[in-house]
Amino acid sequence: MKYALGPILYYWPKQQVEDFYAAAINSQADIIYLGETVCSKRRELKPKDWLGLAKEIADSGKQVVISTMALLEAPSEVNILRKYCENGDFIVEANDFGAINLLAEAKTPFVCGHALNIYNAQALQLLVNKGMQRWVMPVELSRDWLVQLQEDSRILNIRDQFEIEVFAHGHLPLAYSARCFTARSENRAKDDCELCCINHANGKPVYSQDNKALFTINGIQTMSGYKYNLLNDVASMHDLVDVVRVSPLGDSAFQTLDQFKQAAEQDIKFDLQFDRECNGYWHQIAGFDTVTS
Repeated sequence: MKYALGPILYYWPKQQVEDFYAAAINSQADIIYLGETVCSKRRELKPKDWLGLAKEIADSGKQVVISTMALLEAPSEVNILRKYCENGDFIVEANDFGAINLLAEAKTPFVCGHALNIYNAQALQLLVNKGMQRWVMPVELSRDWLVQLQEDSRILNIRDQFEIEVFAHGHLPLAYSARCFTARSENRAKDDCELCCINHANGKPVYSQDNKALFTINGIQTMSGYKYNLLNDVASMHDLVDVVRVSPLGDSAFQTLDQFKQAAEQDIKFDLQFDRECNGYWHQIAGFDTVTS
């Protein structure tokens, strides 16, 4: 089993991003995803900066993947997408089908991100034929679904042609919208947001009337209020999952990677914070819920 640091989903200052990836080089991560996936207005790092970081990290021996935007709304965003897809050095995580089309035309291998609605083996077969090397399971799917999908993939003789990656820790990306929820929450227009996302390092929590963390808003992205945490479910991933993904929430991501590796290799159980963490989707129950055994 390999371990991945997903792309930073939030808007951090450039120095914080650079410091994070300097530390990531010495972390347990085998795979590191880079790039802006949420909002093109977040320009602390430009494409040349991301590609420069990619070269530095790749020199350390880790696999680097360039992640693309999940929702494209302007020609300028398509131009950046094309630049990433034609980078020539690094595999690309496609988070929309426009990226897949570009990568397939160029006969370039790619990763299918969790933002894509891929739910069955027939869709995976189509994407394998286009060059997919790894599939990141949509966050709302369960272990039982994955077991059945694997069996269906074996019947189609494609299971050995791609890796399976599971989003295992962090606020779950649930939906995307043309609206910017962070700007709206501060009474700003989307076109005049003043980049207020940068004031919320891990998104902005939204609470229910009984004071539960219901959602986290992150620009155009709606995320889970609770952190998804499959730390105690790693044992159920053996022979099923190839890559475990940790979504960065700051430097604590490195400790989380250490814990996942311990849990997998030593069968250690950790205490979950029931008022802030969940693992329901993996167990095919309400995502908000937590299974403890």
